[in-house]
Amino acid sequence: MAAELLLRDEKMMFAIKAEVSDPSAKTFAFTAQKTMYSGKYIARGDTIFVFASENEGGPGLIASGVVTSAEAMAKKRGITRQTPRVSIIVRRTALAKRRLGRRELKGFSDWRDGRAETELNFKFYRQATNKIAGISDEAARFLRRFF
Repeated sequence: MAAELLLRDEKMMFAIKAEVSDPSAKTFAFTAQKTMYSGKYIARGDTIFVFASENEGGPGLIASGVVTSAEAMAKKRGITRQTPRVSIIVRRTALAKRRLGRRELKGFSDWRDGRAETELNFKFYRQATNKIAGISDEAARFLRRFF
C-alpha cells in the first residue's frame, strides 16, 4: 500500500474525524487511523480538514491543514478483512471560525441529494467510527467557508 500513497498524480482532498487532544496545536499527529472512502490514498501535500471527534468530547470541525507525512500501516497476518490504516502528520493552516459537527449535519440525510453537507454527514456521522476519508471538491469548497 505504501506504493499507492506515492504513485498518485493529482492532489485529493481529505477530512479526518479523530480524537484531538489540543485543538489549537500547530501540528497534529494521527497514528494508525482507519481509512474509508479512498482515505487510504492520502499523501504528503494533500489538503485535509480536521474534525475533533464528538465521541471523544470534540466540537467537530476545528482546522484545515496540509499533510506533511503519510505512512501506510502494514496489514496484520492472519486477518482476512482489515480496514487500511494510515499514520499522518498535519501542519495546521487555519482554525475554523464557525461550528460544524454532528448537530449541524444531522438533518442532511437524503443520501442521494448530492449536497456537500449530506456527503459529510454520510461519511463521518452515519457511523460513529473515526476515520480518514476522501472528500469531493464540492465538500472541500463547502468546508472552506468555515475558515
